[in-house]
Amino acid sequence: MPPTNGGIDKLDYHPGGRPLLQVDDSASETGRPSHDTSYAGSFFENVAEGIVERDRRKMRRQIIRYTSFAWAIVNCLCGGSITAYSLYGHIFQSRLRYTQFQVNIASITAELALYLPVPVFGYLCDRWGPGIPCFISGCLFGFGYLLAAFTYRSGPEPSAGGDGWPFGVMVLAFVGIGMGTSSMYLSAVTTCAKNFGRGKHKGVALALPIASFGLSGMWQSQVGSRLLYERRPDGSKGDVDVFRFFLFLGCLLLTVGVIGGFVLKIVDEEEMIDEAVEELEQSGLLQESEFFHRAANMHGYGTMPRQDLSDSTFDFLNAEAEDLKARAQEEQRKKNWLLNEETRRFLSDKTMWWLAAGFFLVTGPGEAFINNLGTIIGTLYPPTSSTSEIPTSAATHVSIVAITSTLARLLTGTISDLVAPSAAAHQHRRGPNSLANSIDSLTPQTTQATGFSISRLTFLLAFSLLLSIGQIVLASGLVQNHGDRFWLVSACVGAGYGAAFSLVPIILSVIWGVENFGTNWGIVAMVPAAGAALWGIVYSAVYERGAGEGGPEGADVLCYGVQCYQSTFWAMAISVWVACGLWLWAWKGPGGWARRGIAV
Repeated sequence: MPPTNGGIDKLDYHPGGRPLLQVDDSASETGRPSHDTSYAGSFFENVAEGIVERDRRKMRRQIIRYTSFAWAIVNCLCGGSITAYSLYGHIFQSRLRYTQFQVNIASITAELALYLPVPVFGYLCDRWGPGIPCFISGCLFGFGYLLAAFTYRSGPEPSAGGDGWPFGVMVLAFVGIGMGTSSMYLSAVTTCAKNFGRGKHKGVALALPIASFGLSGMWQSQVGSRLLYERRPDGSKGDVDVFRFFLFLGCLLLTVGVIGGFVLKIVDEEEMIDEAVEELEQSGLLQESEFFHRAANMHGYGTMPRQDLSDSTFDFLNAEAEDLKARAQEEQRKKNWLLNEETRRFLSDKTMWWLAAGFFLVTGPGEAFINNLGTIIGTLYPPTSSTSEIPTSAATHVSIVAITSTLARLLTGTISDLVAPSAAAHQHRRGPNSLANSIDSLTPQTTQATGFSISRLTFLLAFSLLLSIGQIVLASGLVQNHGDRFWLVSACVGAGYGAAFSLVPIILSVIWGVENFGTNWGIVAMVPAAGAALWGIVYSAVYERGAGEGGPEGADVLCYGVQCYQSTFWAMAISVWVACGLWLWAWKGPGGWARRGIAV
C-alpha cells in the first residue's frame, strides 16, 4: 500500500524490476570483483589468515615445548643408571675378585667421567641445542654398558687367577657410562630450564627432571633384582645377573638417547637472547658494548646502500640475500657474545665459588655413601653370615635412597616455588647504575614484606643438616649388627643428597639466569666428581685398614665392624657442617646475595 505522505518507500522503488544496488560491470567483464571489493576482501582475508597462522605457530611451539619436556623426563628416568652401582659393586668383589680399591676405582672413574665433561656438554647445549649432546649420550651408553657386560662375562683377570679381560677394560667401559650419564642428564635439564625457566614455575620445571633422575636408580635396581636375577642351585632367587642387566641398560639407553637427539628442542631462544642482550645493555654494567660497536661497523645492521636498489631486480634480490645472510651471522655472533659475557661474569662472582665449594663438601659424601652402600651393609654382620641372616639388602637401600631423594627433589622444587621470595626479572644483570636498581632501592623492604616467604637457602641448609644426621647415626655404631635400622641412614642421606641436587641448579638459575644455564650448571656440577673421588678413597683406605685390624682369619678382603667406616662418616658429617657455613657466608656475608638485593 503506497504511503500517505507521498514519499517513496524502499519497497516501492523497483523500476523495471532492477535491483537497488548497481551491478559491478567490471566483475562481469573481467570475471573478478572490482578493485575496491577485492582490496577489502583481501585485507580481511589476510588478517584472518595471519591470525590463524599465528595461532598455528603458537600451538606448534607449545607442542614442541611440552614434547621436549616429556622426553626430558624420560631421559632422566633412564639416564641415572649409575646410581644403581651398589646393586652389583659387591658382586665385582665376589665374582671378578676385585679388591675394594678396584671397585671404588671403577665407580670413581665413572664419577669423574660424569662430572668433569659437564662444562663441555653444557657448552654444546647452550650453543647448538640439547639434541646433539643427547644423541652423543645414547652412543656413549651403548658402548659403555655393552663393553662392561662382556668384560664381566669374561671372568676374573689373569692377576686374580682367571683368564678374563683386564681390569682396565672395565674402567674404560665406566668412562663411557659416566660421560653418557652427564650428557643425557644435562641435555634434559637444560631443555627444561630454558623452556620454562623464565616463568613462575621454574622450580617445578627443574625439580621434575632432576627427581626423575633420582628415580632411575630405584626402578632399574628393582628390574635387576626382581626380573634379571640369577637362580641358586636350589631354585631360589639370587643376586642380579650382571651380564643381562648391563645388556638391558645398554640397549635401553642407546634407544632413549637417539630419540632424544631429534625430540629435545629449545623454544623461542632468539627472543630470550634478544631480551637478555637488551637488558644487559641497559643494566649499567656495560657502559658501551664493544660487540654492537663492532657489529655496526662491520655489517651496518642490515642497512643496504640505496644505489643497489636502482641497478636492477637481480642486484636488489642479491643484496636482500646478502642482508639475510649477514643478519643470520650477526644473530649467532650476538648469541655467542652474550653467552661468553655471562660466563665471564659468572666466573668472576665470588659467591659462585662459595656455592660450588659447599656443593663439593655435601655431594662428595653423598656420592661415596651411594657407591659403597653394598659394602657398608656387608660390614654390619660377620662375613660368614648367610644371606638369610642379614635382614636387609643393597637393592632395598638403593630404592630407599632413590625414593627419599626423589621426594626431597619434588618437595623442595615445588614448595620453594610457592614460598620463596619473588625474584625480580633480570635481577642478576642489575648494575649499580641501572634504572631498575635505582627504582627498587627506594623500596627494598616492601617486596619482602608483602607476604610469607622462605628462602631456598633455608631449605638447602635444613636438608644438608638432615644428611649429616644420617652420617652421625651410622658413625655412632647405632646400626652395627642391627641392619633393620639402616633405613634411617639411607633415608636421611637420600633426602639431603636429593635436595642439594634440586636446589643448587634452581638457585643458579635464579641468581645468574637461564640463558647460559648449561655452561653455568656444568661448571658447578664438576665439583661432585672431586668430592666422590676424595671420599671414595678415604672410605676405601679406612675399610681396608679395618679389614686388616678387625677382620676374622680367612675373611680375605672383606671387613666387619665399626672400625670399617666410623671415622669416615664422622669426617663426612663435619664436611657437611662446613658446607652450610660457606653457604651462609655467600648468602648473608659482605657482598652476599642478600646484601646485593637478590631474592633467593
